[in-house]
Amino acid sequence: MQITQKLLQNAKPKEKPFEIRDSRLKGFILRVQPSGSMSFICEYARGKRITIGKANVLTLTQARNKARELLGRHATGEDMQAEQKKPKTFGDFVNDDYRHWAQANMRTGVKRFYELKLYFGFLFAMRLDAIQPYHIEKWRLSEHAKGNKFSTIRRNETTLKAALNKAVEWGFIAVSPLAGTKPVKSEDDRIVAYLDADQERRLIKAVNDREARIKSGRESANEWRRVRHYEVKPSITGFADHLKPMIIVSLNTGLRKGELLSLTWSAVDFGNRVLTVTGANAKSGHSRHIPMNKHVIETLRQWRLQADSAFVFPGINGGKLPDMPKKPWIAVLKAAGITGFRWHDMRHSFASRLVMAGIDLNTVRELLGHSDLTMTLRYAHLAPEHKAAAVKVLEQ
Repeated sequence: MQITQKLLQNAKPKEKPFEIRDSRLKGFILRVQPSGSMSFICEYARGKRITIGKANVLTLTQARNKARELLGRHATGEDMQAEQKKPKTFGDFVNDDYRHWAQANMRTGVKRFYELKLYFGFLFAMRLDAIQPYHIEKWRLSEHAKGNKFSTIRRNETTLKAALNKAVEWGFIAVSPLAGTKPVKSEDDRIVAYLDADQERRLIKAVNDREARIKSGRESANEWRRVRHYEVKPSITGFADHLKPMIIVSLNTGLRKGELLSLTWSAVDFGNRVLTVTGANAKSGHSRHIPMNKHVIETLRQWRLQADSAFVFPGINGGKLPDMPKKPWIAVLKAAGITGFRWHDMRHSFASRLVMAGIDLNTVRELLGHSDLTMTLRYAHLAPEHKAAAVKVLEQ
């Protein structure tokens, strides 16, 4: 029968593997395993075949086009057995296999693909089985010499590691060349920027002063209009704009920037006092639930009266806000006398205050949405009393 998208969706696994031969393209085969895993196969001669790829990695159109290419190459006399045994280059693997899987299964799939091309293009011409730890170490040194931070180098290396792990999982190589390497470390990367109590008070005061100036400016402008019999604009009774509610929510929930921009009112449960970050918007891909304290609840209840959109912080025409209000944010920081502080550092402030208040690291990990404690441990030094209590046990 003809292999179609509908057939792929409805094909039911059986006790033994079975194959469906395409009536549209002779030699194009779909193989279904008892586990439900499906693969595309090209049979270019009797008993001679090449596995094109997994059905959850390649689209049907990509697999069919690849089968046509292989059949055409066989027809011109090319040695397909040699082709089958030839190891893939890293570039072919990324372009032909990993790219399509990442885009279909990862929220940041497109970004991952371009990061691999940008940072590891020098590996694209190399065979997967020829990549060695030496090549990665040489790349690290080069990146550091360019002035890149160790944290940036580690993050890019993690992207590469994920791709190579998939190459192992799909059988392109036996072991990842990064399997025995340790991530680059630096004590400088462990420094976390966060607001102390005085800085936070100054930040909130600067935001409130800005709100007052905007509201006062509106009233002053309206008075000017009244004298000249022009149309008067509505008085600002709630927040002046997005900035203050976004800052309050960030400081008290630890949301990432992307999570904040993607937040919808359907994810805000005032009854149960919980805010939900859905897996589609979370960096980890997993949903998490964050209890809302009184600051968040009061802020969002008031802001709800002003934000007439599905998004909590909408952009133009009620759509998703593309980015943070950068100029007002910079102006507020300047007014508060705070330097070297990014929007993302409010997430660090959220975590730091929790740790310093005695909240255990695993709870902080769950609130931040970290997949393991490795990232959360950067805040451990803020709670030295736990280590002191541990050593104190020996006094007994």
